Amino acid sequence: MKLDGNSDIEHLEFDIANRQLTVFHHGKADDIEHAIHDLNLGDTLLSTETVDPSDPNNSFTANFSNQKDAEQRKLLWIVLIINFAFFIIEMSTGLISRSMGLVADSLDMLADSFVYAISLFAVGGTVIKKKRIARIAGYFQMLLAIIGFLEVLRRFFGNEQLPDFSTMIVVSILALIANSICLYLLQKSKSKEEAHMQASMIFTSNDVIINSGVIIAGLLVNWLHSSTPDLIIGGIVFALVIQGAFRILKLSK
Repeated sequence: MKLDGNSDIEHLEFDIANRQLTVFHHGKADDIEHAIHDLNLGDTLLSTETVDPSDPNNSFTANFSNQKDAEQRKLLWIVLIINFAFFIIEMSTGLISRSMGLVADSLDMLADSFVYAISLFAVGGTVIKKKRIARIAGYFQMLLAIIGFLEVLRRFFGNEQLPDFSTMIVVSILALIANSICLYLLQKSKSKEEAHMQASMIFTSNDVIINSGVIIAGLLVNWLHSSTPDLIIGGIVFALVIQGAFRILKLSK
């Protein structure tokens, strides 16, 4: 945290057991040394050297960039493809079945897809860049939530047909399975503590809750023969979206 805000820093590598910190940076190290010394942790400079980022033999490129970054990119591509695929599935089936819950969840899936796509640009970036990415994701999700609330109000005061409850339930169960897989993969990631990866986990956690809610709403639509449960779950979806957005914005400070 002490070094956060220094644009010259590319990466911090911590060896907690041996109380050693390796700083990969541009320019002179004077400001970095002074900042660490201000912590009064009894610091000692062990060594300093110039490395070539394009050299595959140096420890930064070989151990961090090639391994950690590759793992993050692969994981983000997997969850991106899953979420975008279910955005298409839920949007199309939601429009066909006249389900606001599925339409709302599909927009949330689209938001997540953009988040994962943006996060791909953050892989290997500085702490500042990753927090900026998380902030953009939070504002984007909040925008979609506002649009969703307006659509819920329009349908509530309009003369809407009864949604197809069976489509709501089947599609939501499939989406629930897909999001559970995504959340499991993200939680297993070695990079899960980084801001942009935490943002991804928050979004996916919301999705698991939302999918369960749409399933319940589908059962209530069939039981009550009313579209009200579908509209209620749509409103709840966007409330959760806003809550997640605020958590992201807090994380990115």
